[in-house]
Amino acid sequence: MTSALLIRLRPAGPWRYGPGEGGLDRVDTLYRSDRLFSAVTLAFERLGLLDDWLDATARASRPKVAFSSLFPFQGDTLFVPPPATLWPPPPAALRIASSVFGAKVRWKAAQFVPVTLVETLLTSQRILAEQWIPDAESGCLLRRDRPQSSPFRTVSRRQIAVDRLGAGVDPHSIACVEFEPSAGLWAIAGFANEESAAKWGQPLRSAFRLLADTGFGARRSSGWGQTGAPEFQTGRWPAILMPKLARATAPANGGSGGNGTPPQHWLLSLFSPAADDAVDWSGGSYSVTLRGGRVESTAGSGKEKKLVRMVTEGSVIASPVSPVGSAVNVAPNDFPHPVYRSGLALGLQLPVINFAAVPEEPVPVPEEIPPELIQAAVTEEMIAEDEAAEETAEEAGGEALPAPEEEQIEQVDAVESPATIDLEELPASGIGTGREAEEAATPDHVPPFASEGIPEEREEEPGSELSTETDTPASQKLDEAEDKHEI
Repeated sequence: MTSALLIRLRPAGPWRYGPGEGGLDRVDTLYRSDRLFSAVTLAFERLGLLDDWLDATARASRPKVAFSSLFPFQGDTLFVPPPATLWPPPPAALRIASSVFGAKVRWKAAQFVPVTLVETLLTSQRILAEQWIPDAESGCLLRRDRPQSSPFRTVSRRQIAVDRLGAGVDPHSIACVEFEPSAGLWAIAGFANEESAAKWGQPLRSAFRLLADTGFGARRSSGWGQTGAPEFQTGRWPAILMPKLARATAPANGGSGGNGTPPQHWLLSLFSPAADDAVDWSGGSYSVTLRGGRVESTAGSGKEKKLVRMVTEGSVIASPVSPVGSAVNVAPNDFPHPVYRSGLALGLQLPVINFAAVPEEPVPVPEEIPPELIQAAVTEEMIAEDEAAEETAEEAGGEALPAPEEEQIEQVDAVESPATIDLEELPASGIGTGREAEEAATPDHVPPFASEGIPEEREEEPGSELSTETDTPASQKLDEAEDKHEI
């Protein structure tokens, strides 16, 4: 393992990282590693370290530093594009308590998943499908049992370009990315060895602090792309992201991907293969994207760069050794100096994954109803007893059956001179046991299915002397009912 630097950026406003074709009404899916390399290179130019930086990265056959792309985070959760060979997760990797939830989780809609979830899959552990739901706005996979807002969203803002010479105005819309207060972007800077980490660790911190003030991406002159003070964390790669995976694969992360095939590498950056990279393009699972853009340089800005195809983040490629990548010169023809687009690879070698070797864990299912819900529960036994009582009453010719012993409750205030009640005019109780008359004649008792402390509900005519209800406001009744957990 080598040293690595984890950088967290907390945006102070909107960001814009446009698509390759430059459309104002769209943004790219993420701030990619080639764009991050260009931003850091321009920062080193201001710091007077441009030539040393290019000699250590773009011009070197074995680069000393490589960046991942900027990925979203929310709170303590880091999101990352999942390995293409493991996403959507295979059925053997899922624990499903209900087939309804397992079938309705749209795994393909999740572009970014928590690093901890990827670590679970890479250690051949199963995941509980019911816990996850993809967020439509950000494409992040969120916990279903922990309500939270989208880490970021794409919005459109109206702007007006005003000609200072009075030629007119140009209203237009421009797309940007807005972040939730506890969310932001993170990246990894991987070093080739300890010497490189000691030499470039502190200059990289200085470059990111400068970029936090000047901004990342487009519309920096309008204050977009700025962040708070960057947060840095040092560690070993890949333990800084996945400590469990690093411990599990340290002895056995050898030179075979299983069945004699080359090992597979999960890319966290854009990748442009170097001449020495022995990639087996018949294996793995990868996709490519076309990258373009315009030059930003003191020698001349605004000219279009040459287009180049690159392997995207989340791709899995097969190679006997870790891929290195290269920086491609995309300068326009006759441009005074090279313009580099970074295709330097930052990846992670995947272990051999076998879900069948892991015993299936039982899905936790509640065995009984919680005690606080028993009072409000109507069970099938109660319904069956009710139906049996109705049938017995019909066979007995409608005669009232003797009432079982009932639990006594605290007596209410005595009612003076109770009115005479016509039993035939009483409304049916819905229980159908033929005990309506007896229950009406004994107001100190409750039906056998009513819980202790729950008063009996009766329909009474207005002005009846049996009514003991006082004129209580509706809000007070609701508060009392909530205190007794009756609703």
